[in-house]
This record gives sequence, C-alpha cells and structure tokens, in this order.
Amino acid sequence: MPTVTGQSSEQAIPGVFGENTAQGDGVFGQGGDNGRGVVGVSTRHTAVEGTTTSGIAIYGEASENGRGVVGVSKVSTAVAGTTTSGIAIYGEALENGRGVVGVSKIATAVEGNSTSGAGVWGSSQTGVGVYGKGGGLAGLFEGDVEVTGDIRLKNADCAEDFDIIGLEKVEPGTVMVIDCEGALKQSDRPYDKRVAGVISGAGNYKAGIVLDKQESSKNRMPIALMGKVYCKVDASYGAIEVGDLLTTSPTSGHAMRTDDPMKAFGAVIGKALQPLEEGQGLIPILIALQ
Repeated sequence: MPTVTGQSSEQAIPGVFGENTAQGDGVFGQGGDNGRGVVGVSTRHTAVEGTTTSGIAIYGEASENGRGVVGVSKVSTAVAGTTTSGIAIYGEALENGRGVVGVSKIATAVEGNSTSGAGVWGSSQTGVGVYGKGGGLAGLFEGDVEVTGDIRLKNADCAEDFDIIGLEKVEPGTVMVIDCEGALKQSDRPYDKRVAGVISGAGNYKAGIVLDKQESSKNRMPIALMGKVYCKVDASYGAIEVGDLLTTSPTSGHAMRTDDPMKAFGAVIGKALQPLEEGQGLIPILIALQ
C-alpha cells in the first residue's frame, strides 16, 4: 500500500504538494524491489511536476535494471523540462545504461530547444553521446551544425538531387547527361560531354550524403558526383579492365571504356574498380568527372 496518497477532483489543485525552501526535498519517495518511489497519474493535466529556482526539480535514481524517471503519454509530452540557465532534463547512466531515452511512434522522441546553450547534450566515454533512430529522420537540426571531430559516413558516394526526364525508365546505376533545359536524362551517345554522373543507389553502395534535397513537383533522383557507385557498363565496345577510364556509350544509360583520349576529354565519368570482359553489366566505379 502507498505510504502517502493524494487525490484531487478540482482543476489545478494538486493531489500531493510538497514544498521546501531550504535544501531538502519537497516530496521524496523511495520504492524497494519492484515498487515505485513517486507515481503520478493524470487524465488531462500534468501527472508529476517539479519546480525549482536553483536545485533539481525532479530527481530519479534507479539501481540495477530500474529507471530513474519514466513518463508515459498517449497524446501529449511524456517528459518535459524547462530552464532559464541550468539543465532542463539530465540523465546519467552508469555502465550499460542510457541517460535519457525517448520513444515515439509518430512524433519526435527527444526534442531540445535552447536560445544560448545546448538543446540536447550527450557525453559518453566509450559509447554514443547522442543516438537517434527513426523510421523517417533519425535527427533534425534547425540551424548550423558544428563538428570538432571527424564525420564518418558509412555509405559510399556524395550525390546531389536533380530533376529527371523520363523517370519511369530510369533506375540506379544509369549514366545521366544534362538536357538542354537543365534537367537530366539517360545518356544515348558516345563521348558525350554533357555527362553529369550516375544515379546513386545501385548494388551495395548507397549515397553517404545527398545535396539539394527538396520538395519538388518534378521527378528528382540523387546523382553520384563523387565517390564509389555501381554503374551500368557495356563491354561490347571493348573489354573493361580495372583502372580504365569510362565514358558514355551508344547503349542507353551505359558507360564504356575510353579508346580515344581526345574525344574523352570532358566526357569521362570515372575509373572502373572491377573488370568486365564482355556483354553488359553493373560494376563499381570511382566517379571522377573530367
């Protein structure tokens, strides 16, 4: 049974209220084994609220597999913190725990907003300081992002979104050239100086970064401009060896080996990273437009 129980039927009247003007605790709850120290349940308003001018508004400490502070909400914010100078929400985890965890099915799991300090701050000696996982965006930043260490992208190429003509016939790995109106279309002639790159995403390589990602009424796809990408090639015009320079071919959307350096100037797509002796295929190449 609870040692302290508070119930209120009037709006804005707390069920349990604790106040301490010195350095003690306004409300203190301690639960043993599987119990809970402080529990708040509300159908319309805040279940548990803490206000402080200098100390910690709400503090939760859990040992072993417990949880320090837990908030569950179906329609509103589960846990919210507001501060003018200190830390709004602080979580510290030892060993394999997690400092702050947010789980949401449709809304933002963890949100941080600050006018001068850090909106969300995470520090870890061996693990991940801030971790985000989402079915859509894992993280969203409104404003500048500054990084003092390395940025490690596990995917392969640097791509940029372009408007595409004939999107229904275009697939990843296709060689693209610039149309007269500035959009891109499949290549269809050899040594074409209008070559722009290869559509990213074929084979095992995915775009590591995509530039100019925007909402558009036109058909847009990412074009690999730098790095490794799988590309359609046709060896009917000469067997392709590792290191061969590649250019556009008469086969629509395919590259071929360059045999004429004079014609190839300005029409080179990149270098072959794997050979292809005959026929058509999909091989990895190193994009090097020149």
